[in-house]
Amino acid sequence: MLHAFHSNWTRPFFTRNPDGEYAVEPFELLTTALSALAWRRENGPIRMICDTRARRYYDALGLAFLWDGGVHPLLDAVPEDVNPMAFWAAGKLYALSAMPSPCVMIDTDFICWKPLAPLVEGLDAAAIHREDIMPDIYPGPDAFRQTHGFDFALLDWSVRPLNTALCYFGSDSFRRYYTDQAIRFIRCSPGADDVLTYMVFAEQRLLAMCAARKKARVAALSDLAALFGGEQQGYFTHVWGFKQQMRDEPALYDDFCRRCAARLRRDFPDAAERLARVPVLEAYFA
Repeated sequence: MLHAFHSNWTRPFFTRNPDGEYAVEPFELLTTALSALAWRRENGPIRMICDTRARRYYDALGLAFLWDGGVHPLLDAVPEDVNPMAFWAAGKLYALSAMPSPCVMIDTDFICWKPLAPLVEGLDAAAIHREDIMPDIYPGPDAFRQTHGFDFALLDWSVRPLNTALCYFGSDSFRRYYTDQAIRFIRCSPGADDVLTYMVFAEQRLLAMCAARKKARVAALSDLAALFGGEQQGYFTHVWGFKQQMRDEPALYDDFCRRCAARLRRDFPDAAERLARVPVLEAYFA
């Protein structure tokens, strides 16, 4: 049995929208439900690690039942000097720092349809796939001019980053080492001025670099071609690459949400009945 967690840190939203009302898009709520319920069915408990504003949002919609491990507002403790624009996914790393291994960190737009344990047996860590080192996304150390006091010298810049849409940690010592390094980089970069390169370095490139430095047993569970080309034998679904296309084409958005609702009715009928009562979702269950 593997324990997993979702995370939701709302500070980046309110930094961008100081007077806004917090909301998650319907398709993201539906994939969140499928992600949590499929995990529970196939793998074990899952919890939501978030902040108080996120917990209130899920409670107001009646969605807290999705996480049988509970909803925990631990991310209220993320330090105020963490730059929420550059490090918009820092909540994941702070959540991971609070979760003992073995554990699985999974994004709310990622669904694991089958048991994961056979794929990660004997590993210190695993991630869904490797990433190519594209200079505009994964630049060299000279690009991080707003980072002060972090030692880049001992890192292997040739190792390919690990995508953390789904990430397993079997070794607690490695989990602590990685999160310590990632959070230290974040705290050393309060003036970070890029909304992509700093975050993916902290979250994905450092994971691979830390694994190489510690000679940890790590694996990629898939690759991009298989993940998005349907060659997964029904193991994984990741919606990330489809999000903007849905936003641009309302018919695709509606069709996707209705297909999610139909899958929920088929696989998780009791949960679907509760989800169908959520005002922003009810039209897709009609």
